[in-house]
Amino acid sequence: MNEYIERIKQTTYPLRKQIINHKVYSVINDIDELKIFMQYHVFAAWGFMSLLKALQNNHISVPPFSGASSDTKHLIHEIVVGGESYLDSFGNRKNHFELCLAAMHQCGADTSQIEKFIDELKSNGDFNLAYASSQTPKPARDFVDFIFKIIGSNKDYLQAAIFTFGREDLIPEMFFSFINELHKKYLDRISIFKHYFEIHRGVDNAYHGHLALQITSNLCGTNKQFWKEVELATMESLQKRIDLWDGVYEHITIRKKAIAKADSKIVYRKR
Repeated sequence: MNEYIERIKQTTYPLRKQIINHKVYSVINDIDELKIFMQYHVFAAWGFMSLLKALQNNHISVPPFSGASSDTKHLIHEIVVGGESYLDSFGNRKNHFELCLAAMHQCGADTSQIEKFIDELKSNGDFNLAYASSQTPKPARDFVDFIFKIIGSNKDYLQAAIFTFGREDLIPEMFFSFINELHKKYLDRISIFKHYFEIHRGVDNAYHGHLALQITSNLCGTNKQFWKEVELATMESLQKRIDLWDGVYEHITIRKKAIAKADSKIVYRKR
């Protein structure tokens, strides 16, 4: 294995472990709490789709000029094609973000924030105004801001690295077990979401993850400064993911407390 990649995996291990063992997975106990998770996660899906397209655009020029090797460009385009070509349960092709959004629609999750955010961004191009008008939760805003900081750097090696090391490939098995159990109960409501995460656990993590590692290695080469930047950015990316999950946990916990308080009042009145 590339010595630089091995170093990044070692230095980021504590953060990766925090994500795998995050307390958010233990508080998602029903479909309504899963909907809350999806409301936050969809911003990450949109951000990473944006990151991938930015990486691709960094290697497209009209007229064409020499830049990264043809092998590297091929790998980038192959991941993009895969990310743009997921098949839903009806055989329709959707990109990574569109499939996530379709899962939310099927489940009945609230998509108003992400849709309002995108509509406003299309209209005025101002992220802050789009956040404000859509009332995007702060953890989701911070996550998207980080992704677009990497996009705005115009450094293809950083874009490739964050796509490689910062995606949602750290979901623990307990979460998949919960999804499988919930799927048995709500077959027609979370089948797309189950399919969405199965793609991540299968093709995305195994095949696209391998391609992304190779792209990062190709773009960084033996440049120690590049690898140092990658290491620092990867750590920041993983921390943003932890912060995002913290936001989901807090949201769900507040909901649980409100329900418990309402139930206690009902019991008191019956007495």
